[in-house]
Amino acid sequence: MTPEPFNRGQRELQERFDTRRLADTLAAHPLYGPEIDEAARRFVEGADMVFIATADAAGLPDCTYKGGEPGFVRVLDERTLALPSYDGNGIFASFGNVLVNPQVGLLFIDFVSGNRLRMRGEATIDPDDPLIAEYPGAQLVVRIRTTLVYPNCRRYVHRYQLVERSPFVPTAGAVTPVPDWKQESWACDSLPAADPARDPAQPVAPAAPSY
Repeated sequence: MTPEPFNRGQRELQERFDTRRLADTLAAHPLYGPEIDEAARRFVEGADMVFIATADAAGLPDCTYKGGEPGFVRVLDERTLALPSYDGNGIFASFGNVLVNPQVGLLFIDFVSGNRLRMRGEATIDPDDPLIAEYPGAQLVVRIRTTLVYPNCRRYVHRYQLVERSPFVPTAGAVTPVPDWKQESWACDSLPAADPARDPAQPVAPAAPSY
């Protein structure tokens, strides 16, 4: 028996706005399913950013942006992604959630073309994942087994041009600067013992929290 593709709340709004037939048509489309096809693979592996939604064990949500060099998110097979976790603020708001609730949502957007791709899946973290050796500067690697993959309409995506990629993305053979906020008085005494920001010889670049 084929499982119901939409939950009660989704069905309620589909009925209210007379979109149930359209939703069912989309759910039956070959591009709507658990597998990453060749076009989706190319899109993911060309991306330099992804937005990730997680929730804790009680359902409290979190959404975050992750950026890297193009190809930092890898397609390992037709149902599996891998992405690194680089140094952040130490809260682990998103990937800490994965340890208590593996359900995640991913949104890839190309702001030049307007194309976007949505995914849903189950994430796992292995502290001994061998892929970590292939990601310079990564603290851990997250693997996601996809349960739903589908392209999304581009009509409301604002178009932007790339100005520059972040100098904080770790690259092999290069020294990654530390963010200046880690040397502020309110933060410096709380840093991990091995944090590079404790070394006064490390290059520093502005990356203060701003809104």
